[in-house]
Amino acid sequence: MAETLTRSPEETEVLAAALALRLAPGDVVTVAGELGSGKTTFVRGACRGLGVREHVTSPTYTIGHRYHGDGFEVAHLDLYRFQGVSAAEWGDLEPYFDGTVAFVEWPEAGEGVLPAPRFSVRMRHADGGRSVAIDEC
Repeated sequence: MAETLTRSPEETEVLAAALALRLAPGDVVTVAGELGSGKTTFVRGACRGLGVREHVTSPTYTIGHRYHGDGFEVAHLDLYRFQGVSAAEWGDLEPYFDGTVAFVEWPEAGEGVLPAPRFSVRMRHADGGRSVAIDEC
């Protein structure tokens, strides 16, 4: 597991964009961490690294967004409002994983239901910045 301390949103985005170079359609990246730890900032940087030109925002109230990357779509899901994922809810989420690079914030709610991640990212507040731990699964 590689752990990096970022001191600004821009540094977090650069780190995420570097990870994005290793991703391909079908890959899932889980992004966990406490509120305000920079999860959406991380996803925004990864999306830019994947060629997304649209404005990347948190899908907390819509569950998911799809963006257009370089030759494929990028999905961004947020399971913050979920206590777990039922079979019916999975039916709504499943299309987000079809042929995309998918990022899932608050993946704990989907444990046992979500596809296995290629990378697991854990973020936390640390030393005036953010600690970003990236584990290849």
